[in-house]
Amino acid sequence: MAGPLDGVRVLDLSAVVVGPICTHVLCEQGAEVIKVEAPTGDLLRHLAGKGRSPGMNGKFLNFNRGKKSIAIDLKQPAGIAALRRLAATVDVFVTNIRPDAQQRLGVDADALRAAAPRLIHCSITGFGSGGPYAGRAAYDTVIQGASGVAGAFAASTGEPRYVPFLVADHTVGLIAAQLIGFALYRREKTGTGEAIEVPMFENMAAYIMQEHLGAASFRPPLGPPGDHRVLSPDGKPLPTKDGFICISANTDAQAHAFFDAIGRPELKTDPRFAKVAQRVQHTKEYFHIRATSLGSRTTAEWLEIFDRMDVPASPYNTLSSLIDDPHLRAVGMVREEDHPTEGATWAIGAPNRFSGGNAPPRPPAPRLGADGAAVLADAGLTPDEIDALRREGVLIEGMP
Repeated sequence: MAGPLDGVRVLDLSAVVVGPICTHVLCEQGAEVIKVEAPTGDLLRHLAGKGRSPGMNGKFLNFNRGKKSIAIDLKQPAGIAALRRLAATVDVFVTNIRPDAQQRLGVDADALRAAAPRLIHCSITGFGSGGPYAGRAAYDTVIQGASGVAGAFAASTGEPRYVPFLVADHTVGLIAAQLIGFALYRREKTGTGEAIEVPMFENMAAYIMQEHLGAASFRPPLGPPGDHRVLSPDGKPLPTKDGFICISANTDAQAHAFFDAIGRPELKTDPRFAKVAQRVQHTKEYFHIRATSLGSRTTAEWLEIFDRMDVPASPYNTLSSLIDDPHLRAVGMVREEDHPTEGATWAIGAPNRFSGGNAPPRPPAPRLGADGAAVLADAGLTPDEIDALRREGVLIEGMP
């Protein structure tokens, strides 16, 4: 089997989450991804908790499967020269370092594409060029706060909060991978590459405004922003006799089946709940009925009933129970794997399927600099040149 990006080579000068998520997706689809790291390694190697070996925690393993690692000291001119030689051999260059740093290193889009016109240069930034925030440093929480994600929590519960996973990094990383796919398609037609700017703030702000601008989309506004149904503090997993269940009965057929299931058929003709628009107007009352009607049966019993009556429902998983979900196990999303240096681990599989063939399962994430010499040799550097980089401390092979 070969994935749809088989034969595409990617040079990944990114760290932490947003860039590595982008290149993880490209790798998952069959691309060869060369991960360029600092001599001390990607910050995520040290930022995400315990591992069996230094710099090999679970989060790093999950975001960097299948990639090759080369560690280069980019503070030395020889390191920059090696990086530019690598860039001349790839199809895609991905980075999330700030634009001014790209220019200092000579790896900005203009510099690299002057030597390689077919190159697709993808720069993931905190904020887009041309605005007053351009060039600012950004992490996920900075973007969640600026883009209205934390504000959506405030509108819902009265307290601004961050989503407790890196939603901006993951979302924008996926968008960047998508845009690279679009650019590769256009290159097939035109023969030339291009530069892509992927700003986190603008993408997440669009995400929030599309969801919540609502009545404020009109001029003058027809009401305040915010979808009150989505923002309802009662929109959460519902208690059952032995735990929780997640349901979403949105259509009339689903809501009416839910009313039958809980023994309240009269609600099907109640003017507050009979139709979609009426239930939206009475969200608080509708959600209260849902939240107080499921305590007489277990989660498993309700799941059987709702499945039979075609009401969308699922189990509620905790962070601990998710890995044991029977569906995830059955479709191969979670499997046991032996890492060559880290021992027994859980491997997360590819969630999507192509009828034309998926890439084979990717190998485990690499130790720092594990592939440096081989990567440089593939780029045309001679053994003597590679040895010189070692002696000068430019090429790093292993954690310091």
